[in-house]
Amino acid sequence: MPRPLLLGLITVGAVLALTWLVWTALLHSRPVVAAEVVTFRIDSDTSVSATISVERRDPAIPVTCRVLAQASDFQPIGEQLVPIAASPDHVVNADVLVTTLRRATAVVVRGCTVN
Repeated sequence: MPRPLLLGLITVGAVLALTWLVWTALLHSRPVVAAEVVTFRIDSDTSVSATISVERRDPAIPVTCRVLAQASDFQPIGEQLVPIAASPDHVVNADVLVTTLRRATAVVVRGCTVN
């Protein structure tokens, strides 16, 4: 195979690979839904309340987020599934009340799924 043809094929392959890499990175850099805990308050030894912020790429898609209360040893001691209905807003705040087995020290969002 002539050297210029080989270099051309390698260049085309490299450009295609780089294009795919950039496209994949951009596609996965912004997930369909993302959530975080904005605030939380320890109400009692068996209850914690929190506010979560949920951002969706398409606000018409309803999602469900899993909120966990954790003890000081990071063990999950309470869980609440929070449904987020479709709305015109890309970012929605939701208040959550989680019943716990013992006193919680932290609240985390373990992920959200599209319904």
